Amino acid sequence: MFVNFFYDLRRAGVPVSLNEYLGLMQAMQAGIAGYAVDDFYYLSRAVLVKDERNLDKFDRVFGATFQGLEAAAVAGEEITAEIPEEWLRKLAEKYLTEEEKAQIQALGGWDKLMETLAQRLAEQKGRHQGGNKWIGTAGTSPFGAYGYNPEGVRIGQEGSRHRRAVKVWDKREFRNLDDQVEIGTRNIKVALRRLRKFARTGAAETLDLPDTIRSTARNAGYLDLKLVPERHNAVKVLLFLDIGGSMDDHIRLCEELFSAASGEFKHLEYFYFHNCVYEGVWKDNRRRHAERLSTLDVIHTYAADYKLVFVGDAAMSPYEIVQPGGSVEHFNAEPGAIWLGRLLHQYRHAIWLNPMQERYWTYTQSIAMIQKIMEGRMYPLTLEGLDAGMRELMR
Repeated sequence: MFVNFFYDLRRAGVPVSLNEYLGLMQAMQAGIAGYAVDDFYYLSRAVLVKDERNLDKFDRVFGATFQGLEAAAVAGEEITAEIPEEWLRKLAEKYLTEEEKAQIQALGGWDKLMETLAQRLAEQKGRHQGGNKWIGTAGTSPFGAYGYNPEGVRIGQEGSRHRRAVKVWDKREFRNLDDQVEIGTRNIKVALRRLRKFARTGAAETLDLPDTIRSTARNAGYLDLKLVPERHNAVKVLLFLDIGGSMDDHIRLCEELFSAASGEFKHLEYFYFHNCVYEGVWKDNRRRHAERLSTLDVIHTYAADYKLVFVGDAAMSPYEIVQPGGSVEHFNAEPGAIWLGRLLHQYRHAIWLNPMQERYWTYTQSIAMIQKIMEGRMYPLTLEGLDAGMRELMR
């Protein structure tokens, strides 16, 4: 049985060596585990598993080899456990079929939604669950958590479930993208290299070998060093990155793009936004509420010769684009379309890169609205899309 256990672990991908197996046998002979299955489990796991990533594989092989669960059931032992409170709360979450979802009606527009929310806040006195009117949980009301409504305000829920909320009443934390990601960036760098215009600017600190040879020869063999400024890509890029929410599905791809762009462009400035650009953007997601930068300051700081690149799935409530106060996280005095228009007026060479697969774009109203604002200059975040986008920026 022990030999089979050893080979089953190897087949499951747990890197167990013969020395470790012999060490386990010596420990068994010394009586360290005694005659208890639990003691043998912990002993063998400590001896045979060197990496915590293999713990789950070990548990599955151990259970299959020694049939601990079946033996306990045959012996008639009662299996008891503490059920975490969080699991019990999840039982109350509302899950509906597509037919049931279709029968639930939205309140009827942004103004009606905000007006009704103000009324509920004034009238409601206690907690509600499973209803269709009050601010509560696991219901079909437009306000609350862990329920469903085609258009509502998310309150007190960790993370998105149906991505239908037009406003989120909770503070959310976003993570900065990593500009050191190297895996998978090589092909992206190759695509970005279409966006190149070389120039020599700055201090003369790079050896010009041909000119040095010519000058030395003219100088009767006495060494005459000639230096020139370093040659680099003179293209300047403003990169606006959508972060959080539905963009969590595309973090890895966006990190690869960000890492490739950081290594490819000497003049690269980046800013984060959420869903749509408004009056403020930020550089550090951990301090996005405390250290915001004015979008107008960005426009006034960076000259019009910068190439503007938005990266985002453009999947949001249409109110965020066309409605004052429509931002999912704060009250915006002007709609997102106004701020996008200001940026596009300043930076005529601009594109939008969308990490969502292009075949799904037609299912989202906000994507069509952003495409119209961008005058069709939206490209998928694929190698072919990047290539087409770089060609557009160099026109």
